[in-house]
Amino acid sequence: MRVEPQQLKSFLLDAGMLTEKQFDQAQAEAEKNKKTVEEILVERDFVPEEKIIKLSAYILGIPFVDLEKEAIDPKILKMIPEPIARAHSIVAFRKRGQDLEVAMIDPEDLRTIEFIKKTTSLRILPRLTSQASIKKVLRQYQQTLEAEFGDIIKKEAGGIKHIKDEDVFGDKNDLQKIAEDLPIIKIVDTLMKHAILQRTSDIHIEPTDKEVLVRYRIDGILRDAMVLPKMAAQGIVARIKVLSNLKLDEHRLPQDGRFKIESEDYKYSVRVSILPVFDGEKIVMRLLPETSKALSLEQLGLRGKQLDDLQDALRKPVGILLVTGPTGSGKTTSLYSMMEILNSPGVNISTIEDPVEYRMPRINQTQVNAKIGMTFASGLRSLLRQDPNVIMVGEIRDNETASLAVNASLTGHLVLSTLHTNSAAGSLPRLIDMKIEPFLIASTLNCILAQRLVRKLCEEKEKYFLKEAEIKDIGKYCDIEKTLDILKKEKIVKASDKWTTIPFYRPKPNKDNPDGYSGRVGIYEVLPVTETIKDLIISQGTSDQIEDRAKNEGMITMFEDGFIKAALGLTSIEEVMRVIID
Repeated sequence: MRVEPQQLKSFLLDAGMLTEKQFDQAQAEAEKNKKTVEEILVERDFVPEEKIIKLSAYILGIPFVDLEKEAIDPKILKMIPEPIARAHSIVAFRKRGQDLEVAMIDPEDLRTIEFIKKTTSLRILPRLTSQASIKKVLRQYQQTLEAEFGDIIKKEAGGIKHIKDEDVFGDKNDLQKIAEDLPIIKIVDTLMKHAILQRTSDIHIEPTDKEVLVRYRIDGILRDAMVLPKMAAQGIVARIKVLSNLKLDEHRLPQDGRFKIESEDYKYSVRVSILPVFDGEKIVMRLLPETSKALSLEQLGLRGKQLDDLQDALRKPVGILLVTGPTGSGKTTSLYSMMEILNSPGVNISTIEDPVEYRMPRINQTQVNAKIGMTFASGLRSLLRQDPNVIMVGEIRDNETASLAVNASLTGHLVLSTLHTNSAAGSLPRLIDMKIEPFLIASTLNCILAQRLVRKLCEEKEKYFLKEAEIKDIGKYCDIEKTLDILKKEKIVKASDKWTTIPFYRPKPNKDNPDGYSGRVGIYEVLPVTETIKDLIISQGTSDQIEDRAKNEGMITMFEDGFIKAALGLTSIEEVMRVIID
């Protein structure tokens, strides 16, 4: 039932969706990577996924359904168990008499269709849909999680063993038994499962005087998730300590560990931090998906001159490329995307990280371990003896690491690293503060990328136009006329447009995303170290002087890049202001 490549090619060419050269290129890449032509066409952004699916449905004579706005009856949804739905990308969405309509990605999956037919005793009518539709429907299974969690607390919390009040923490044996209680195991497993389905990056478990507060960080925003009974606190802490191989009877000192969780649908590395607080021990768990692939620079949100400047810096075989921004601004993700571009059989890439967040094939990744003396500085010193072409240092924190990075670039290596500064220009005085000579900075630094992450608006959003008072307020933070000129130059708006005629968007809350946002995208400023910038560095110019010079040479600031993405409808002006100004 799959569409033949030549048949698909004929329809795509007739529709003018792509050129013959693009299709042939996609077909060759598909054969090389053992993928379908359709997958490559979507990955390379030649043709949108939905158009490919609709065209395939037309050719095969199978109806196409868009379920992104459908609220499916839970009784019908549950006709296909959640594990089957997730594993095979198939969902039940409509029942008429003895007919059950199912939406799926692969109509050739006859074994799954036959299985559902046997378990439901209904006639199965396959329909083609997009991956986005499947994901949207799968989220509706999440609603059953709340009920499931409530049942655990209601039915089994009474069976949770706990220690007498006078013995606040208990001994090691008691804690070991608590960690193995079935209700505690269920509570922790449900917390993790719910967090993963909600696209959570961090789980906060915080003990208070009378209860335990659980909060999830989703798209950079910390939100209350649920409240647990106080009697479950000791068991949850003990369970997570057992999973992380930490000391059960240590309650006075902070502890750090990690463990892995996996199922048919996901595989995560969980980084654990436990900190003693007044009412017990607070736990923060960072969820790191191991199956994630490095995104392209375009997917990260880089475009136009910014993209060109960064790609030019990556083509240079030696020097330093810095990524700057506060914690949680996506610096590591950007570095991984750069390494993915540089990763080839002829290049030896070595890293020293804290921690290793994502595993990458063909890249030698080393974990910092301060307890045994493996620091960024000592690790970098060892990496230089490993014959690397490219070195990635997770963070430049001190003079020793900065000096080694500079020496590595001087001896013929390309060095990628991060700094905690608020702007690209602010990195240069920071390096001088680390006692690096200005002439060395000027001769080794190729480019600086500064970034923040803003939340993306959902597809349903509210259009509006700026009023004069709002334009005046925005003008306090940027050159309003220059920003408008940039929007025109980038062809985001018409040449005749004024601020009051450009449509912007606000979030529109919906059932799945109460705040109207879903996912995140980067806003950037890319500062290439040109000859004039080098002269300013050597003369120890201030960060403001360096930034002004870079702007005169065409640098787009983060604020301006944020406005570009707001004008494109990717995010809102309020979100840009929140991450840069607040």
